[in-house]
Amino acid sequence: MPPPPAISRQQNNCMEHGNEIIVNSWAEVQSALFDHSWNEHIKRFRSSYVYRGSWSKGYDLSTSLTRLGSRYHELEPHILRNFRKYAHSNAAPGDSVWNWLAVAQHHGLPTRLLDWTYSPYVALHFATENLDSYHEDGAIWCVDYVKANDFLPLKLQTAIKEEGSNVFTPEILQPVCSSLKELSLLQPEEFVVFLEPPSLDERIVHQYALFSLMSNARANMSQWLEQHPELYFKVIIPAGLKWEIRDKLDQANITERVLFPGLQGLSQWLKRHYTHE
Repeated sequence: MPPPPAISRQQNNCMEHGNEIIVNSWAEVQSALFDHSWNEHIKRFRSSYVYRGSWSKGYDLSTSLTRLGSRYHELEPHILRNFRKYAHSNAAPGDSVWNWLAVAQHHGLPTRLLDWTYSPYVALHFATENLDSYHEDGAIWCVDYVKANDFLPLKLQTAIKEEGSNVFTPEILQPVCSSLKELSLLQPEEFVVFLEPPSLDERIVHQYALFSLMSNARANMSQWLEQHPELYFKVIIPAGLKWEIRDKLDQANITERVLFPGLQGLSQWLKRHYTHE
């Protein structure tokens, strides 16, 4: 069955500048985020992209680790080692460094991981959740995680193909690469790994979440993507469009109450919902 006709970006007056798409309406947001999702091979709408929402279009894909200062790459193994040492009584991720990294990222430890989601709407939520940023344009980073696997070392490509998957889990990655140091030694060229975390709590599940990590701590994913422009595009959300998107996401039940189950998420949703300009 052929796909229904998509609304073209030209019809919607979306403006494209290189890898950036500037949208001007809710309809254009849908077009920009969903037009690429048709999979001809299986004749279904199954996107090969993951998404990351940002309050500001000026933010790049730097990790929390880089904010530790100029020697962040030297500090990474010490931070993770001490986290594992002191966290044992509160966590049980086993011996896999990939599980430990996921737990650490989930609880706010600076790591080289970045949060992504399979859901464009969840990404839109994170681009519009901060009311203090409504004076500036936001952005959604969209990365083809399937094509990104073409740049993996052969050892990792083989492992993921044998599993029949397009992303890694700690269980797939651990047998072929058991440490961050080993990851960096697999090949001299930088690469990105997309990793599905264990379901640590409901937030991971509700946010349809996964992580990315570069092959070494110094690598910047934004710079890496600039070298591979065929792998990504960036949807720019004008400041003047944020309130409309926010209200329609709320109507679609994409809110803190759902994405952050518990009283804290409920309180965040109510505070934002009853805030007016």
